Amino acid sequence: MKFGAHVSIAGGIANAPKNAAVLGCEIFQIFTRSPQGGKAPELTPALIKEFKSELKKYKFSDFVIHAPYYINFASANNRIRYGSISVVREELERGSAIGAKYLMTHLGSAKDLGQKEAIKKTIEGLIKVLDDYHGAAVFLIENSAGAGEILGDTFDEIGETICGVIEKIPKAKIGVCLDTCHAFASGYDWRSKLAVAETLKKFDQAIGLKYLKLMHANDSLTDFNSHLDRHAHIGAGKIGLAGFEAIIRNSRLKNINLILETDSDGLPDPRTKDLKILKKFRDK
Repeated sequence: MKFGAHVSIAGGIANAPKNAAVLGCEIFQIFTRSPQGGKAPELTPALIKEFKSELKKYKFSDFVIHAPYYINFASANNRIRYGSISVVREELERGSAIGAKYLMTHLGSAKDLGQKEAIKKTIEGLIKVLDDYHGAAVFLIENSAGAGEILGDTFDEIGETICGVIEKIPKAKIGVCLDTCHAFASGYDWRSKLAVAETLKKFDQAIGLKYLKLMHANDSLTDFNSHLDRHAHIGAGKIGLAGFEAIIRNSRLKNINLILETDSDGLPDPRTKDLKILKKFRDK
């Protein structure tokens, strides 16, 4: 089990490994392009070489990529829906080129089409993304907090989506990135050893633990089952320190890495403290 954080690529992607090392990361997450939109910066052979050199310099063997925020596989607007398919496939290829282990994304919203049709269109979109894909980076669905009609807030819905893809592409490179804050906001409890065990049991029944590849370690500013996505620093939210200790010490998660998506406001960067807390729970 390794711990890390989402770090900036300001000034160029090659700066990310150093930014992660300064925080005390053992793994890290990045965007390779603006999360809000626009053309992706070119990953030239020289830039890829420099980035990989920095990975080696700072002793990182693993890093992951988050797709842009605007992805929506269930939009009624074909430009948005097909644009999402194109961008996610492109990010998988870009991730493979620079050595990323995973690329994760949210699925989008059912508000245009209704739940049943939205899931159908999402499955169709993911099949287009993964059809004839041979890269090394694995595609991950990130669960949502369930605000409004956002897709992917329940384990059952994610399980249905993965099953739909696997039915058409049996060897699809697909899995799940499980966000602790989003799950908590969607009614999956983490606050005790028993709660963690029950949540993982539900995940296994609906999706299968073999599909759990990564976790986002975020405490929740809002109450259990609130359906609000409000990240908090570790121990500063409603999940609490006991909850994160239970997560880290659960034997079923021993090979799952955790990435912080908490904010960086303040000096020293508060994520440094978050990482120290997580490492303490692991190493005690």
